[in-house]
Parts: sequence; C-alpha cells; structure tokens
Amino acid sequence: MDWLVTLIAIIGGLVVFMALGVPVAFSFLTVNILGILYFWGWDGLQQLVLSMYSSVASFSLLPVPLFILMGEVMFHSGVVLKMMDTLDKWIGRVPGRLSILAVGGGTLFATFSGSSIASTAVLGSILVPEMEKRKYKKSISIGPILGSGTLASMIPPTALGVLLASLSQISIGKFLLAIVVPGLIMALSYIIYIIVICIIKPELAPRYEIQDIILKEKLLDTVKYVLPLGIIIFLVIGVIVLGIATPNEAAALGALGSFVLALIYAGPSREMITKTMSGTITVTGMMFMIIAGSTSFSQLLAYSGATEALVETVIGVSIPPLALLFVMQLILIFMGMFMEPLSILMITIPLFIPLAQSLDFNLIWFCVIILLNMEMAAISPPFGMSLFVMKGLLPPGTNMGTVYRAGIPFLACDLIVMILMIAFPSIVLWLPSVAR
Repeated sequence: MDWLVTLIAIIGGLVVFMALGVPVAFSFLTVNILGILYFWGWDGLQQLVLSMYSSVASFSLLPVPLFILMGEVMFHSGVVLKMMDTLDKWIGRVPGRLSILAVGGGTLFATFSGSSIASTAVLGSILVPEMEKRKYKKSISIGPILGSGTLASMIPPTALGVLLASLSQISIGKFLLAIVVPGLIMALSYIIYIIVICIIKPELAPRYEIQDIILKEKLLDTVKYVLPLGIIIFLVIGVIVLGIATPNEAAALGALGSFVLALIYAGPSREMITKTMSGTITVTGMMFMIIAGSTSFSQLLAYSGATEALVETVIGVSIPPLALLFVMQLILIFMGMFMEPLSILMITIPLFIPLAQSLDFNLIWFCVIILLNMEMAAISPPFGMSLFVMKGLLPPGTNMGTVYRAGIPFLACDLIVMILMIAFPSIVLWLPSVAR
C-alpha cells in the first residue's frame, strides 16, 4: 500500500497549503516542486517548466479567455440591464414575478457569462433592492438569485466547462452542447418551485400593481434588446450545432458579436474597454496559472503510480459502477462545502477520469454531472463563493444563516436534475448526437 501513502502525502500536502491560505496556483506549484525533487531530483525541474508551458500553450484553451471577454463586455456595456428591463415587461402578474425574473434573467445572462460569481453579482445588484422594496421575504428573494447564478456554467458559453472538457480530453464542442438541455431543465425546475411555493405561501412574495405595457412597446423592446442577443447565442452555439465552426471559431465569433452589440447600445467607451480588458486578463491569468499547476500535479500522481494503483484497486473491489458514481458525487459535494469549484476539479479530475474510463462511463455524460456538482459547490454552505457575494449585496444586518437557508431549496432542485441526468443519460447526450 505504498501508493496509498504517496497519494495521501501528495493530496494532503496540497490541502494543507490551501488551508494555510496559500493561493491555489502556488499550492499546486509548491507540491509539484517538492514531489519532483523527491522522485526525480533537481533534473526534474526542467521537465516541470516544460510541462507547465505545454499545459497552457494549447489551442483548445482559446475559448476560455474569449468566453470571459464576452461576459465582461456584456456586463460593463450595460446591455444586461436593457435585457432585464425588456424581460420584466413580458412577465405578467404571476406569483413571485421578481423571483421568476431572476431566473429568466439569469438564464439569458448565462449565455454571455461563464462565471457564477459575476452572474450572482449582476442579478443581486439589480433585483435585491426592488425585492426589498416590494417586501419579498428573503427566502424567495435570495434563493432564486443564488440558483440562477449557477446557470452561468451550465449554459454555454462557460469557461469552467471548457476547462473541464480540456482536462478530461473530450470534445469541447460536444460538451458545450451537452450542457444546454440540463441547464434549461435547471431553470425550469427553479421556476416551478417558485410558482408552487408562492401559491402555497403567498406572503413570501406579496402581489403589487404593475404598469400595463402595450404590446407594441414590448415587441419593439424585444426586437431592439433581446433578438440581437439571439444572434450572439447563434454565433456561439448554433454554428457548432450546424458544423459551421469549431468551438474556438465560435468563441471568437461570439466575442466579436458582443463587442459589436456593446458599440451599438453603449457607443465607444474607453472606460468600458479598459474595465473589460482588465477583468478578462485578471481572470484568465488566474485560471491559466491554476491549469499549469494542476496539469503537472496530475502527471506527478501518474508518475508516482498512485493513479494506476487506485484504479486497479477500485476495479478489483466488487462495487457496482452506479454506486461508485454516487460515491464520487458525494465526495465532490463534500469538497464543495469548503473549496471553490476550480480547485476541486484540479484535484479530482486526475483521479476520477481514469476511474470513469475503467468503468466504461460516457465521459461527456460523466463530466456534465461533475460540472453540475461544481455549480452546486458555489452555493453550498458554509463556504460557497456565491453565498459570500450574495451576502455583500444584502442590507446590513442580514446574517449568513439566512443566506444558507435561502439557497437550500435550489440546491435540492439541482440535486433532482442530477438524479434525472443519471437515470436518463439521453438528457445529456441527445443534443450532441444530432450535431453535425
């Protein structure tokens, strides 16, 4: 069982550094250096540098900065605000209309932003003040925003999804298509929950008078502010489905289309371009540093023999594949309570993907389940990142316990969708199968 001691030492060392507050990228780097010195000596450091370079010098990672750029452009140009105003005009006097607006807006915004944190921040800053004004209870105002924020990585484009597909060595294009239907089912489950709970407990979302908007104005705003966004969606997803463009080309088209829309709606702005580029470079740099460290980390595990020995041990134990799948998801859910999604992926993917391959799981289906699990991590108590973003947007005096409780029903909705995906793999695999 020497491999088990090695595995515990490597992963345990990584966890210790993270617990001490060392940034994720530098935690990986430190463990990698120590491991390489132990196994290879000083001569191995050159191989570490080459490995880190090759991990980020991959053309398949090009969609990551481009998808981040799309979200930054849409956020800083104010296009999202116009889209939300238009959507609000179409929502009638349904129970919990502002909560439903959060889900609808989150779904649309998810098509431009691959960041759960950014989506939560945008929706919260727009809707929380209005919900407070309308006397919405916090359980029905905070929860939908938290849940809708998770859609950012479950509806393309998604930088986290591209990273997961790249690390798992599966088709990025098919993976982006595979998450569309599950993402829409998640949004639908949120809406159903909101309507049902607001009918059962109408005091959660008091009804209020809304201004009647003539149909002509609704249609005109839809043509001006929503339909053009449909062009961006087509440039990102439609061209992949039709086989017109690769994921890299689709990401470039989407980024170009976002800039064109921003110029049309907001005009040329040095401030907007500066903030957009600064945000894109900052986030991309952070992600690529983590990728470089984690790739070397997976190679260290493989060279030590821990990965191969773990796979052989699991195969040798008579555990049904479905039971093992649930165990892996439980591990991810537990880690999601204390760590952010990117770090979890970097630690577990080198171990879970070989296991999934040995069990003959469809890797696209398996990775979509993992991605949903990672989005659940963003709103899992006690340390989900979106929870703290939400807390910062709420009125003074709101405690974290209130935020935790508000997100639990939407975590339950996500869990139901995950079970459906496991029980009916066609939910995930249908759209990639019809793409050219």
